[in-house]
Amino acid sequence: MARPRDGDAVAALPDRGRPMTTAPRPSRLGNQLPSFYCPLERDLLHPEAKQVEARAVEWVDAFGLYPDAVERAWGLATHSADFTCRIIPEGEVEALLLFAEWNYWANAVDDWQDSGSEEVGTGAVVEHGVRLLRTIENPGASVLPDGPMTRALVDLVGRTHAMLSPFELRRFVEGTRDWLLGAAWRAAQAGTGAMPGLNDFASMGPLANGTRFSLTWSDVARGDRLPADVLYSPALTVLTDAAGFVVSADNDLFSYDKDDHLEPREVNLVNVLAAREGCSPAEAVPLAVALRDRVMVLFTTLRARLSQDGGPELRRHLAALGHYVAGCIAWQSRAPRYASPRNRYELPLRDAGFDLRYADAPSAPGTEPPDVPALASWWQWVRD
Repeated sequence: MARPRDGDAVAALPDRGRPMTTAPRPSRLGNQLPSFYCPLERDLLHPEAKQVEARAVEWVDAFGLYPDAVERAWGLATHSADFTCRIIPEGEVEALLLFAEWNYWANAVDDWQDSGSEEVGTGAVVEHGVRLLRTIENPGASVLPDGPMTRALVDLVGRTHAMLSPFELRRFVEGTRDWLLGAAWRAAQAGTGAMPGLNDFASMGPLANGTRFSLTWSDVARGDRLPADVLYSPALTVLTDAAGFVVSADNDLFSYDKDDHLEPREVNLVNVLAAREGCSPAEAVPLAVALRDRVMVLFTTLRARLSQDGGPELRRHLAALGHYVAGCIAWQSRAPRYASPRNRYELPLRDAGFDLRYADAPSAPGTEPPDVPALASWWQWVRD
């Protein structure tokens, strides 16, 4: 599934190219990821991507976000700057830089949440999430313990307040709340030892992806200011949720190996479908792809319809939603965090990647809504 292109470890390490302790075990999903149906503009990258990455890494090191060289290597293996510059391929560099730094910080939090440690239960995830939200809304609240992560967060929050308008800041807080609520819900489900039902997962699982967390910065970087009654209109809300579902489904495929050592198994789309159908994860992959493709068809159909009647600013926002979906695929296919995961390698491989293939058509024919109420309700917006 993953394709190591060379054996060098990411970042400057005392022991570059350290070999694996054992041969990497095969993926439960099979030898290769499925093809991705993505009829969107692809392979875009912000022209200042290298500058954004270099400055973001300087910021990471200045705050000592990672305690040692090994943790730094895994932190940089997220390719957070690449993610930023692929989903926002145009826009103001300072906004992209701040967003890239947020992503390095958020991925460090995500790794803590997914560590499988006994001390990282639902209560700990909720407690930290509430304190994080209050810090974003009130930087002087002092509700987090001192340390590199908190000092870096305070810096991010201060600069975010200075850059964003009050409305943009409220959008960002809402997006952060989505991410943290989704993470808490997944942690709570894992704590039960049983997989949630498909409808529950489709409704709440993708929140952990933080779609609105990211899309706020896309508009900020471009300088677009959609009116609230447009941004929060029912049809655009559905379109945004559909984009979030597709990106979440893709992430569950790319990141599957990273968390496949956890017991109980990670709450993701593949495992939810495997539990529902009583099949193996590999057998559940086509089911996940078919559901994902059906939502992708809805996304492209509704986006085209909204674009017909929208002004220039709305059309740019709709284009940005496409960049978000397509950019996430390209980023994840190249990120050593996923292609040389920590539960198989002592260090990430610098150029590890996936053999990315695109499909010419959706895997599931037809345009009817799926038998999943949380998703099926979206189809009224392409029928009306």
